[in-house]
Formats: sequence, structure tokens, C-alpha cells
Amino acid sequence: MTEPAPLTLRKRQAARDRVATTAAELVAANGLAGTTVERIAEAAEIGRATFFRHFSSKEEAVAEGMTRLWLDEITTALARQPAELSATEAVVAAFGDLGAGFDEINAQIRDLADLSKSSPALSAWTLQTHARYELAIAELIAPRFADAAADDPRPRLIGALAMASVRIALDDWARLGGSLPQRVRSALSSMAIH
Repeated sequence: MTEPAPLTLRKRQAARDRVATTAAELVAANGLAGTTVERIAEAAEIGRATFFRHFSSKEEAVAEGMTRLWLDEITTALARQPAELSATEAVVAAFGDLGAGFDEINAQIRDLADLSKSSPALSAWTLQTHARYELAIAELIAPRFADAAADDPRPRLIGALAMASVRIALDDWARLGGSLPQRVRSALSSMAIH
């Protein structure tokens, strides 16, 4: 059993989470250009210096606020998949589950996609976030390979392919419209690693 983090670390993480959430909410309401570090700090009830102890830029805070929850959603959906599914089938099914509630967050996803394209810093942060998702996916599906050695690339390849599929689907959806869940399903169904 692991010991809980010390109180100071928990408070620091809670403050960071509050700042990230506030940043995402302000950008959703006012746009990236209309949101300053000062406004984020004021709304989060912290000083400017404290903001920069948590984040190097407003884009980093916004990206974390908008994407942090998605990692939990993806890993929870993946962990719920039946053990008899292959790694690829489990990933496809997990993303299918996530698509079920898409209508409720359609605007948030579009805002994040638009923000990501509008800022090189935010675009880079989004790619780093996707890399974290890839690793989280790989860790969760690795046990589904009974014959896997420690250096087996298949779990990481599936994680990378899943997130590449999501990026492609997002790009096509932003450009062409249609159903994002359907575009994600279509892209994911092209994966063929077993």
C-alpha cells in the first residue's frame, strides 16, 4: 500500500488543478486572445507569481485544464473492457464508449481543436498530452498480450495508433464536419495489431 502524498504536495496539486480548470473555463468563454494570465490568476484567486509556479504559460494551463480529464475518461473506459477482448478490440470498444456522450461535450472538443491550431505552444502541449495518453493506453493493454516480453512494442504501437487515429479523426471532423465518434470509430477500425 502506498502512502498518501504529503499535505503540501496535495495542496499544490489542488491549486494547480484549480488554475488549469479556471484557465480552460475562461478561454472557453473569452477565447485564447481574450484571456490573460492576470485574468486567470484573479479568477483562480492566486497571484501572478503563483500562476507561474504552476505553469510556464497560459497555453499550458489551458491545455491541461481541457485535456486532463480526458486521460481519466480514456483509462476508465479501457479498464472496463472485458478481458476476452484483444488489445486492439478493447481500445476500439473503449473509444466507442467515449463517443456515446459526445453530444454533451461537442463544443468543448471543437474549442480545444481550434485552440490547439491557433497556438504553437498549445499545439505542442496537445502532442505531449497525446503522448501521455499513448503510454497510459499501452500500460493498460499490455496484460492482454499473454506472450509479451518486457520490450514488446505492440502495446505502445497500439497506443500510438489509437491517438494518431483520434488526431486524424479530429482534423477531418474540424475540416469536413460529420460525426466525430463515427470518424474515430472508422479510423480505429483500421488498426490491425494482434
